[in-house]
Parts: sequence; structure tokens; C-alpha cells
Amino acid sequence: MHIKKLAVQVIAVIIIVAMFGLSNAHAEIGVTDTEILIGSSLALEGHAAYLGTETLHGFMAYINEINEQGGVNGRKIRMLAYNDSYNPDQCVTNTNKLIKEDKVFALSCYVGTPTSVKAMPVVEEAAVPLIGLFTGAESLRNPVKRHIFNIRGSYYEETAGIVSHFWEELGLRKIAVFYQNDDFGKTGLKGVEIALAKYNSKPVAQASYERGSEDVTPAFNAIRQAAPEAVVIIGVYGPAARFIMGAKWSGFDPYFHCISFVGANKLAYLLGTGSDGDGVIVTQVVPTPDDSLPGIAEYRNYLEKYIKKNHLDLVPNFVSLEGFINAKTLVLILNKLGKDVTRDGFIKTAESLKDIDLGIGAGATLSYGPEDHQGLDKVYFTILKSGKYEVITDWKKVKTK
Repeated sequence: MHIKKLAVQVIAVIIIVAMFGLSNAHAEIGVTDTEILIGSSLALEGHAAYLGTETLHGFMAYINEINEQGGVNGRKIRMLAYNDSYNPDQCVTNTNKLIKEDKVFALSCYVGTPTSVKAMPVVEEAAVPLIGLFTGAESLRNPVKRHIFNIRGSYYEETAGIVSHFWEELGLRKIAVFYQNDDFGKTGLKGVEIALAKYNSKPVAQASYERGSEDVTPAFNAIRQAAPEAVVIIGVYGPAARFIMGAKWSGFDPYFHCISFVGANKLAYLLGTGSDGDGVIVTQVVPTPDDSLPGIAEYRNYLEKYIKKNHLDLVPNFVSLEGFINAKTLVLILNKLGKDVTRDGFIKTAESLKDIDLGIGAGATLSYGPEDHQGLDKVYFTILKSGKYEVITDWKKVKTK
């Protein structure tokens, strides 16, 4: 009798263990009953630290609010972010650690073209979703990578827009390119070349600087010799500011344009509130952070509520706003997934999104599809005046040389 009872107990234990094991076998990596783990590799130190730090600030402003409200379908989101100092090899190391050791569910807020491009094969091989990259690189968009979801517009869209305005509204014909000598800079250079080719033209000069360096003198001399009417700058805030200030101090004063990755607010700070920065044009892929749009007001509110208390000098800026939109998009997808959170479901749900209003204005709705993994396409044109950016609404009012 005792043997029979013991046998029944053993069988019951086996059944329970089997059921528990079956349940765990079907649980998605990085997802528990109470948490969803997201990972990131971005520059938190070094010459691009402003870009990574502000991206993370914006992302966490929204995530903190969501977690305070109870999370997404009962699960709170935890972000595990590692510094890569804008170094591609370190980004790969971080990505492998996040996927293989930390076992994150998904990745977000990668910053930079050279880092993201080098990490991309690791992400694709591991079949981990990566959404929201602070880069407009074409190689991360075409051909479409199943696990890579961009939110912002591309560098090709930014450069096509500025070349069109330079050529058609301002009548400029001699356009040069100053670029960072890596995948980032070369993508921007290619974008300018493609845009100019539509007018049967090409850059009158092109010169580069090395990533991590602020030695712009050789490139400056080469470009100045060509006497361009405009210079498109594909670089980060430090070298860009040195190039612009050097030009203005030497009496060389063409139109200057920087693409969004420059870190517009940091560039403005480096140029100061005097005349050095006046007239510099920067393309943006998000609206101005002081706009009255509901999504932007929400961003400022959460930034003040969760981030500014630990960073008293923090001000709303284009970069952290982009990080905020990354978080909002991530949460939107997770909410639509419901309780059954899987990587495959995440991808299919993202691809089903059409014309989603993020509260950031007309013409800026979010859409994806199986053959389109870029959510937003709108490009904004801003001009620096007395240390602050204004949206260009009339190109006739852009100062003439």
C-alpha cells in the first residue's frame, strides 16, 4: 500500500516537473512574468558621448513612465546599456555579451553607423530584434534586414533634401563635402553624390577626417581651395564645429549644412551664441524639442520628471527626443503583442503597423511592412541663429552670401 502511494507521488512529481519544464521551454529569452529585458550598446564616453548619453536619457524618460504605470501588460522593461565609446569592435563585444550572456529579449538605441554596421551580422545571426538606431545608414535599410527596424529617416533622404534646396531655392552649384572617413561619412558622401547626379553635377571637392580625431586642417585646406558655395558636413559635433569656426575666422564663409548625427544642440553649444554659428543649417529627423505638439510636450514632461533631477544641466534636445521616440515605438509594439511576447511575434507585429500617430505632427506617422523597416521618413530643416535653431519655413529668407 505504501509502495503504491509512493509511486503515485513520484508520478505526480514527474508530471509537475515535466509541465514546468515544458512551460520554460516555451518562454521567450529575456521575458519573465514580471520583466522584459532590453539591451543597448552606445557611446557613453569619448568623442561621441553626448549622442549616446542623450539617446539613453530620452529612452529612459519614457520607459520610467511606463514602468511607473505598471509596465507593459504587467511586465516592466529593464534596459541594460553598455558603453562602446563609438568603437565598432567594442560594440560587437557588447552585443555578443548582451545576447549570449545577459540573454536580452531585444536590442534598441544603438548609436552610430560604424558600430551598428559591424554589430549587424551578430544581431541577424542570433535572430534578435534591434529597433531604433541613431544612424541613417543605407546599408541598415537596403536590402531589408528581418531583425533590424529603423525609426528615423535616412542620410540619403537628408542629403537629397538639402541638395535640392541648395540647388533650386538658393541657386548654389558648387557644393563640397567634408566627411568622417568611415562607413558613416562615406554613406553621407554617397548621398550627396546621388543627389547631385540628378542635376548632372558632382561635389567640387571632398575631404575627410579620421573618426576620433579633430584634426580638420588638411581637409579644410583642400575644400577651401575649391571655393565652394556650400559645404555639406558628414561628421560629429567636435570636428564640425572646428571646421565651421576655422572657416569663419579665416574669412571663408560658404553655406554650411550638417546632417542630424552631428548632435545639433551640442554643435550649437560649441559654436556659441555669437556669429560663428549663425546660418548653419542642420537637417533633423524629429521635430524641434520645444514644439507644442502633444508627443513633444509629453517628451519634455517625462524628461523633467525622471531624468533632469539627476542631470540638472539637462535641456530638451533633438537627440534625446529621438531616444524617446525609440522607446515609445518599442512599447507600442510590445503592447500590441499582449501577454505572449516572442521575438517572431515582435517582428510580425512591427511589420503590421500602419500610419501610427506618435503625436509628432502631420506627415510623421509610423509605418512598417515586410519590405520596409524604416518607420518614419520626414526630414526637417533648421537654421542656427544666436545659438538656437529655427525651422526653415521660407528658403527665400535664408540669408544670402
